[in-house]
Amino acid sequence: MDPKQLKAVFDKLASSYEVQLNKLAPIHQGLYFQLEWIFADLPLNARIMCVGLGTGRELSYLANKFPSWQFTAVEPSAAMLNLCRQRAEKEGFISRCQFHNGYVESLDDTELYDAATCFMVSQFILDNKQRSCFFRAIAERLKPSGLLVSADLSSEVGSAEYNALLKMWGTMLHAGNVPADAKEKLGSALVRDMAILPPSTVESIIKRGGFDSPVQFYQASLVHAWFALRSK
Repeated sequence: MDPKQLKAVFDKLASSYEVQLNKLAPIHQGLYFQLEWIFADLPLNARIMCVGLGTGRELSYLANKFPSWQFTAVEPSAAMLNLCRQRAEKEGFISRCQFHNGYVESLDDTELYDAATCFMVSQFILDNKQRSCFFRAIAERLKPSGLLVSADLSSEVGSAEYNALLKMWGTMLHAGNVPADAKEKLGSALVRDMAILPPSTVESIIKRGGFDSPVQFYQASLVHAWFALRSK
């Protein structure tokens, strides 16, 4: 799916996105919980870039955990970013936020960040070289040894493990009421719209994007997450 199509899809999804995310809330909460410890050594006045953050759930979590941090929200969907801005205003941390309606590549690179989050974003970039370029754009906006935390759907498509996890994923999304053809439809949609790659391949892509060897710290069903330092 090209960027314009993807942006249009998320613009359309914005109003119902939070409801859909609630199905995955326990998975995301497990991921957010570990952010606190991965970012534990960042300075009190850290600047964090949140890439493709949708309605801003990870931003909300971090802003409430670290009341002196500053954030830049990067989101190409104007509808999603507007909901993120509303969340920040409602929860009282909007004064610590900047909102960039666009892509990492169009973000000013003169002020560097201490860390970046990028959750369920790079999986939509189907070309591996372009996916590495995406991570390089993030790396170029981080301080030396700045931290990246990234999460995507990942598995060896077609393997026994993938098929088992796909079945589990479908059961979760349908709350147990799984239509007979749900697995086939879900599998086709994932392969068509996303680059579901083995964890080792995703790690290589991140590394080629300007980071030291990524460390996988989390897996919940198909969701895998890594942290990595910007290469010196």
